Amino acid sequence: MRHTATLASLLLLAATGCAGSSKLITVVTLNEPLPTVSGPSVADGSTLSSDTYRGKILVLNVWANWCTPCQQEQPDLVKVARAYAPKGVAFLGINYEDHNAAARAWIKRFKVPYPSLSDPSGRTAAQLKYPNVPDTIIVDASGTERYLLIGKTDQAQLSHYLDLVLASPSIPPPSS
Repeated sequence: MRHTATLASLLLLAATGCAGSSKLITVVTLNEPLPTVSGPSVADGSTLSSDTYRGKILVLNVWANWCTPCQQEQPDLVKVARAYAPKGVAFLGINYEDHNAAARAWIKRFKVPYPSLSDPSGRTAAQLKYPNVPDTIIVDASGTERYLLIGKTDQAQLSHYLDLVLASPSIPPPSS
């Protein structure tokens, strides 16, 4: 699968991950169906699922409270989530290899307006084949992954790619 090979190559380039660069490393254009990701909510333990967002543009952000670039990008993610909610864009965080108490403190500190699912083992995030933390995946309304933003993003970058998805029709992923 070309997507997997591309991500494997990017993994080698992004090996510094969270501890490294504070800039966005690269953007990968995708055309893959989003696998269902689900798990307990950081906030209250209720079940969250990406399937809930079918028919909406979805931004999935993999983050951890111990990740400095995650801390740097979180204020911009909050701004974009609030600005794009009226346009039908939803956000879902995936709290990677973290403790719920620390994650809840993060959500309160940054006033995060969207839910995050708890992923203490990293199993849920691994389904997405992302290369490091933080990473952001933009999914169109058909459930097709369109962009993978590897590394720390900012308001301008994320808004740009959301505008591209909003301006184009949903693209069904290729049949397997």
